[in-house]
Amino acid sequence: MLLPVLGMLILVFLPDLYIYLHFIQNCSLVWKILWWIPFIFLSLIGICQMAGWGGSFPFRAFFLLLACVVLPKLIFFLISLMGKGLGLMVPKAFQWMNGVALVVALAAFLAFIYGALWGWKKLELHEQELRFEQLPSSFDGYKIVQISDLHVGTYGQDSAYFKKLVQMVNDQHPDMIVFTGDIVNSNPKELDPFMHVFPRLKAKDGVFAIIGNHDYCEYGNFSKREQVEMRKEVIARERSFGWDVLLDEHRIVKHGTDSIALVGVENIGKPPFPKRGDLGKARAGLPDGIFEILLSHDPTHWDMEVLPETDIPLQLSGHTHGAQFKVFGWSPATLTYKEWGGLYQEGAQQLFISTGAGGNVPFRFGEWPEVMVLTLKK
Repeated sequence: MLLPVLGMLILVFLPDLYIYLHFIQNCSLVWKILWWIPFIFLSLIGICQMAGWGGSFPFRAFFLLLACVVLPKLIFFLISLMGKGLGLMVPKAFQWMNGVALVVALAAFLAFIYGALWGWKKLELHEQELRFEQLPSSFDGYKIVQISDLHVGTYGQDSAYFKKLVQMVNDQHPDMIVFTGDIVNSNPKELDPFMHVFPRLKAKDGVFAIIGNHDYCEYGNFSKREQVEMRKEVIARERSFGWDVLLDEHRIVKHGTDSIALVGVENIGKPPFPKRGDLGKARAGLPDGIFEILLSHDPTHWDMEVLPETDIPLQLSGHTHGAQFKVFGWSPATLTYKEWGGLYQEGAQQLFISTGAGGNVPFRFGEWPEVMVLTLKK
């Protein structure tokens, strides 16, 4: 914990020092003091983080300062530094690039402010048709609502947001609701304010869920034994909502004379994320040729195992959040994930990734939180 915080403070200090030396040091004493206040606050919050003081407040304050103050300064610093280099060849380049840096940094500041104050609760309803030749006729038009990555701990006591989400889902009158993992950040107690909200989710064939990497409760300062007990509590709470939690299991869903299989695995992903699931176990005993829908939290499972080893026609995943940021169709998630959001297809097999309805930090811009309505078509 110490090294990342110190590294972050150095990253913050360098742009502050650069801008101070070039633009602030000749200003009045008041401006000089004001300039260093954000850095001082960030340092104090970092100390609180390392000491474990203040619960979730230091993290929220740290992130808000980072997104809305530090990153715009960093952007200005990098562009201005490029101008300084160009200025060695073109004398006026430094001045021009400083103007560009100011405009870009200001735009980033406004975007980050919007994302931190409003964007992370700007819940949207999205729809997607998924077409399969092998889909049983009785399931033509079958409506699945997918929600993913709620990370309720980020929302504190704010049940209004999740009441809105539940109403949005129920208004679709879905045949099935699936939740593809990460209901908490690190602790089942985060669910306390919402225990009366999630049981209101209703679908004709039920609500099905799997667990994601955060639901193993490994991101807090807990012993292995505590993590195991907390994971059990997360699952128990979801089941108390009336959700059918699939732990390397499957369920047969029937309509008329036709059936499909819903298969759910525990987390299977590339390092550093855990591989806990067993797809073979989850599919054991399935009727030959039955149409399968796989719920697997981490989309990297598709390339790891689903594509090379199975003929499962549809996998539903979450996990990536689309990095909670997108501009002009580009997201930083592309730097980490081959498949990170939306629909992907290889031959007769399809992967759909929800970018999530929540987030483990209180920020979204461009990649707004979503509820997905997926309609199966033959």
